[in-house]
Amino acid sequence: MKVVITGLGAISPVGNSVAESWDSLVNGRSGIGPLTFFNPREYGMDLGIAGEVRNLDPTAFMDRKEARRQDRFSVLALGAALEALEQSGLTVEGELCYQVGTIVASGVGGITTIEEQSRIVRERGARRVSPFTVPMLMMNGAAAIIAMKSHAMGASFATASACASSADALGVALEMIRSGRLKAAIAGGSDAALVPVAIAGFERAQALCTDSNDDPERASRPFDATRSGFVPAEGAAIMVLEEEQFARERGAPILAEFAGYGAASDAYHITAPEPSGRGGVRAVSAAIKDAAAAPEDVAYINAHGTSTPQNDKVESRIVHDVFGSRARDVPVSSTKSMTGHLGGAAGVFEALACVQALRTGWAAPTINYRTPDPECDIDCIPNEARRIRAGGVALSNSFGFGGHSSCLAFRGAG
Repeated sequence: MKVVITGLGAISPVGNSVAESWDSLVNGRSGIGPLTFFNPREYGMDLGIAGEVRNLDPTAFMDRKEARRQDRFSVLALGAALEALEQSGLTVEGELCYQVGTIVASGVGGITTIEEQSRIVRERGARRVSPFTVPMLMMNGAAAIIAMKSHAMGASFATASACASSADALGVALEMIRSGRLKAAIAGGSDAALVPVAIAGFERAQALCTDSNDDPERASRPFDATRSGFVPAEGAAIMVLEEEQFARERGAPILAEFAGYGAASDAYHITAPEPSGRGGVRAVSAAIKDAAAAPEDVAYINAHGTSTPQNDKVESRIVHDVFGSRARDVPVSSTKSMTGHLGGAAGVFEALACVQALRTGWAAPTINYRTPDPECDIDCIPNEARRIRAGGVALSNSFGFGGHSSCLAFRGAG
């Protein structure tokens, strides 16, 4: 049974829609700038930059009171979901309500609410804490609000596997449609974790780029020899997935085929990637096999590509292990060079970039690539978008803290 994508939605540091985001990506425009949500200097932080979603008006798609009663990650997710649903033309009503699921991931859920309400209870007491605190902080909050807005009454939950969370949300949705449990799913992820405690934690773990505050657009430089860490970011992306026959019967726009999913664990370390990349190799190989494809069919890979010294080196090793002598001929790019790291939303946003690459024939570049690293000996599509081979498979890699490795495979609509 084939599963197809009929709708896309995105709110990101490079645009508040799919069209805006893709235009920025394919033209190599960075969305990284000064961190404005709080003053990092007041907390003694070295980081001063982030990938923020800018100029977003939630009242364009939800009631003002409702927006105040949702954590930012749920607001972003709902905006992206409504865009995806509009493109797909999916109307959820009647018996179909029970056959449409909402599987929406997050890396940390309502951490903005946790930070804010923790401050309130300390400074002002328990009676001043919002009665909406628990619904706002729940990781499944985004899935719940999207289900309520769309009337989808099928399986509804969140997946959590750090930076692989939304890739796994898509993978689970794929399997539920294939198995006949659902006809369609609204799936993806959202994160809005640009808060002091999260950034301080990553900074203490020495995972962030703190050497480019004066040149934020240059900060994220995956696979470059001078890379020094990732740039934290926020955003959301959602896909509408459908069983192919159901989509064709209702005349839905078929954007691409969601052809394969693979997942594995390093079982090695809570933050560091296993040096050989064994989990990633298994996940990528499994996704290619699940898509009934071969390595030579792969025309493009959207890398996890965080711009950290270890991740990029290990991911390059994974490409070499899977593709062998052809490794240097497979175009690989990291859109995190422009967006920063969207956390639990990264997997689906980068999968969206794969779908757009298949639809347009163009792969977004890895910007800021200036100094080759012999340990990252891959074709990272440096600095300018490139045409990709028609008729091939596109892969999206996601590797998360905890050793979670996931890979998604897509084909053009044909």
